[in-house]
Amino acid sequence: MRRLTHTALLTLGLLGTGLVGAAEARTVRIVSADTLELRRLDEQELVVISGENVELRVDDDVVRAKRVEFNRTRRTLTLVGAATYRSAKDGQVLAGENLVVDLGDEQVTGQDVLISDDDLEIRGQEIERIPGQLRATGGYFTTCARCGRTPNDYAFRAERLIVYPGDRLVAYRAQLLLADVPVLFLPVVVLPLNDPERQPRLQIGQGAPDGLTVEADLPFSIGASTLGTTLIRYYQNRNPSVGFGVALRSYAPLPFVDRVNLYTLVSPRPFVGTVQQVGDDLDLDFSVTGRVPLSLALRDLDYTLSVTRRDIGRPLTDPERGVTSVNFGAKVDYPLFTAELNYVDRYGPAPTTGLGTPLRTPEVVLDPKPYTRGNFSADVRFSAGRYTGQSNPLSRSASAQGVNITTTRLEESHTLAYTAQPWRNADLSLSNTFSGRYYGTGARTVQLNLGAQLTQRFNVTNTLSASAGYSRTEGTSPFAFDADGRSPRRISAPLGLTLSTVPVRDVRFGVSYTRDLFLTPDQQRPATFTLDVTRVPLNLNSQLTYNPLSKELESFSYSATLSDPQSGARTLVPAQPARPASADTPAAPARGAYYSRSSRWPAPNLTLSANGSYARATGFAPFTLRATVTGDARTNSFSVYATHNIQKPQLDEVGVTISASPTQDTVLNPVSFTASEKLFVPTGRVVGDVKIIWRSRYQFSTTHDLLLTRPATATDSGTVTYSVGTVSGSANAWQVTYGGPYDLVRGGFTRPTLSGSLSATRPDQRLALSAAVNVAGLDQPRTELARADLDANWQFGSRAALSGRALYTRTRSGTYPADVATDTLQLDPVRFSVGIGRQGERPGAYVTASLRQSFTWVDGVRQNPTPLSPVLGLTIDRCCWALQAEADLGLKRYRLSVGLPGQTQYPLFDLIGTGFEVPLLPTRP
Repeated sequence: MRRLTHTALLTLGLLGTGLVGAAEARTVRIVSADTLELRRLDEQELVVISGENVELRVDDDVVRAKRVEFNRTRRTLTLVGAATYRSAKDGQVLAGENLVVDLGDEQVTGQDVLISDDDLEIRGQEIERIPGQLRATGGYFTTCARCGRTPNDYAFRAERLIVYPGDRLVAYRAQLLLADVPVLFLPVVVLPLNDPERQPRLQIGQGAPDGLTVEADLPFSIGASTLGTTLIRYYQNRNPSVGFGVALRSYAPLPFVDRVNLYTLVSPRPFVGTVQQVGDDLDLDFSVTGRVPLSLALRDLDYTLSVTRRDIGRPLTDPERGVTSVNFGAKVDYPLFTAELNYVDRYGPAPTTGLGTPLRTPEVVLDPKPYTRGNFSADVRFSAGRYTGQSNPLSRSASAQGVNITTTRLEESHTLAYTAQPWRNADLSLSNTFSGRYYGTGARTVQLNLGAQLTQRFNVTNTLSASAGYSRTEGTSPFAFDADGRSPRRISAPLGLTLSTVPVRDVRFGVSYTRDLFLTPDQQRPATFTLDVTRVPLNLNSQLTYNPLSKELESFSYSATLSDPQSGARTLVPAQPARPASADTPAAPARGAYYSRSSRWPAPNLTLSANGSYARATGFAPFTLRATVTGDARTNSFSVYATHNIQKPQLDEVGVTISASPTQDTVLNPVSFTASEKLFVPTGRVVGDVKIIWRSRYQFSTTHDLLLTRPATATDSGTVTYSVGTVSGSANAWQVTYGGPYDLVRGGFTRPTLSGSLSATRPDQRLALSAAVNVAGLDQPRTELARADLDANWQFGSRAALSGRALYTRTRSGTYPADVATDTLQLDPVRFSVGIGRQGERPGAYVTASLRQSFTWVDGVRQNPTPLSPVLGLTIDRCCWALQAEADLGLKRYRLSVGLPGQTQYPLFDLIGTGFEVPLLPTRP
């Protein structure tokens, strides 16, 4: 025997390599250890790892112990003494004495073992863990261990139990323990561990016309990779009465299969009104996805298969009833090409309407990889198949065969491109795209596009481009899905010329013109001229289109701005000494230093802008002129504009905008001001607003929208409002608003309203209050409260809370003074809750009282008076189970339900005024 003592780091380097090779199927790595011993006993190689905190990683699983014996011959790990084994796959932790880990079949065995995860704790005298299953004898399990109470509220003791991680726990010859006291013997106990949607479900109902109905979902599993649910349906009055099905999903059940999904249900046909239908309906949804490795392919062959049928819920006259759809696709990628096989078909009654999705029975696609050589590139694609699809209404022969047609099709498409530089500063590009479809009916469609473009650059900024193209489309497809719906024969040959030049600095001029050799003069597109100027202070963008054949101006648009904020600043240009003549440059005299400006714009703070347009079809668009004066601080500005309608002609609109904001500390400049005003001259309408903000916290604003001359039938000229309050977005905010309809003729508000709101938010506290008062005006004779709304949420420590909303409204009907007031108070709802428990611990019970009720008064008299109808509730929360009781005193309804982890509340009974209901028992009056 040799004994080696090294640091943990050296141990990791020496032993880790040996364990990886010996384990073969699983990888073992040492995270921490103190000593390493190599032994040979009875022709078996042993590696003894020890230390205060030995930690190993078996793949992603974690092993912790003080001493680990690794048998390299048998490929087992023996955890001597107290140890833990954490499974990364299902999150379980096994803690016990002398655990044995078999690296070959991933099995763990031990005695007096404790197994725990997030929801469950299991103890067993003997434990055996294999992939997908855990077995224990003399077992004890509970879901209350995480609650931290002793003894547990409830638990089970069983002679034998089997755990399927992520699915269920099955215990045989079990005892139910309450506070660790046996109270009930059960031959078998099944505890779901899966997602709530996969847990057992039993739903029982009674009603016309089906009578008694039962729906049961029973989960099951096959091995560790297949999870399913058995579906059972019973309808008393249907013929037949029983339906059945299965919902299943399986992960990697077979080689080359990644996933299988299956949902099928055979259900008795429902009643149509009161008429019974005889027979069954079938729903089927089956899908398979997988991969097949191929030695020469770049990646695995991917395939998908789906089979669907939907009969349940369809009427007997539905054309899709009894139709099964099959969709299969496979794709493989090789270095030289990509290939696809597609099969889309339907089985059942022949379609009576056009198919929205074409059938492919089958289709083969071959797509070679793009070819590139120098400046030349080519991309080709082929497809062939037999198709069934809706007939093209533009094809007489196809339409004569019915709404759908079946035939074969061969398609070839390619794209060719070539680029070159024939001489200096010249670029030449050639392109050819082609798509041809050839059908078994003898029809064909062809789309051909040829293009060439030559671009010559002059002095970098000037370019001249000439282009030529030829496009030909002919033929009519028998199918509607690949037809473009346009004329079956189209030919075009456009010739184009484009010039882009910079004649002088900061000026760009462009001309483009295209003429099609196959179009008549009245169909030709006009020439386009563009002129852009970016020389300070002018910024101009303009475009003009002109038809040289008809000699007509088609359109014209422009946008011009005069502005130079830096024109008032002077820049020093340094002196330049004299320069003698050279072979390439003439002599230059000396020049003294001087100051320059960016432009001669006389008003640095003034910006002028104008825009307008013209179109031959619609005439001149309104012309807009705007002037903006900006202060020394760019946040302060004054802008005025006018819009003139050239067509009428008349002045359409004038307006002004003012903005003034602080540029220093808000203490020194506490006020910011914005205002705008618009006058629509033809209608005499005035729209404007003013806003003043103080210290970025409080604001005053006013808005108006008035007609200077109101119609004779109107009672007001528009609206005027005034508002003061805090800036929106504050945790504590308030606002008061006054205003409403205003009449300029009579000089006053007609139906004004005074409203206010207050909201405050603090930790565990929230209050929102709003109210509106109708104030007496020209057409509103009285002042009264019209609306009040209170919404609050108050938390008193961790034990009590009060929340609720109260809404009061008043409306009037009739004519003053005989009008009648209707008052409504809604509590929606008001709720009070109290938590009961020991000081410093989480409450174990909650008592709640809520009131949701509406009260109405007409002319001061309450309508339909009823007593207060609160709802009282009691919830006992014991962490691993909960009991909920509810009493609705208004409806005289009393409920009791119980809930377990991962499940919704299960009703125990429901007592109402006419009787009571107990699950699985008929209603008793």
